[in-house]
Amino acid sequence: MSSWIARAAVALAALSPVAGVSLAGAALAGCAGEEAKTALTYTEDAKRAYDAAMEEYNAHNWIEAQSLLREVKRKYSYSKYARQAELRIADADYEQEKFSDAIREYKDFIHAHRSDADDVAYARSRIAESTYAEIPETALIGAVEERDQASVVDAYKELTSYLSDFPDAKETAHIRELLGQVVARLVRHELYVARFYLGRDNYEAAVARIQYALHNYGPGGGAIRVGVTPDSDLDAEALLLLGQTYLKMHKWPDARGAFETIVRVHSGSPIVVQARDYLQHLSEQGA
Repeated sequence: MSSWIARAAVALAALSPVAGVSLAGAALAGCAGEEAKTALTYTEDAKRAYDAAMEEYNAHNWIEAQSLLREVKRKYSYSKYARQAELRIADADYEQEKFSDAIREYKDFIHAHRSDADDVAYARSRIAESTYAEIPETALIGAVEERDQASVVDAYKELTSYLSDFPDAKETAHIRELLGQVVARLVRHELYVARFYLGRDNYEAAVARIQYALHNYGPGGGAIRVGVTPDSDLDAEALLLLGQTYLKMHKWPDARGAFETIVRVHSGSPIVVQARDYLQHLSEQGA
């Protein structure tokens, strides 16, 4: 309320209590109208500023877009557009392949807006995608001998965590595809290490690595618990290698069990032919 109106109301009230009350009421009503108008203008200005920033964003002018989005966040911090600006700032870093920066910004958003379920799910999916994107290309498609699997394991943990927390989110299908690629890579690495031990007659170590791959990434493992079906041929390959290792250890029943599992569970895999040959060989030897 303007100070002169307040003073006039007080003065008039001194002369005429009824007139003073009427004037004061009118003044308060006017202030309420001004406040409503101000709130509406604030929201409209926030939307206008956000839309201008998004024009730059959609034009892939990332630096200018982020600058404008930060202004939205600063000037209109009490509007929903400030919250959306936070996400778009992180998205711009993601699009520029600044994945570490994007992960940090998405995590900051989650910390500040835990109650916004849909936006939190989106931010979590972006963190998972960013973690996957940080895997060096050689770790996914390069030589299997690549020993450093830390980034692949990190991606596995982040992807499975997301799928466990958000099994029905709209980003879930894409995250499952990424996890399938990660699981395949991890299984191939474990089998490579198992063959390394097998070539040096360290059978116990070879068995341990194969069983680790089957337990963690095969049917019943962590991946399948979040809806990702392991690669059937890779699973059959792991079982075949396990059976071959047991043969070298003269553990005939264990070898037979591995080969029979291939025939029973992976009937469509070409590896079934080898498994049946081994089973026939065991039968001929009376084992």
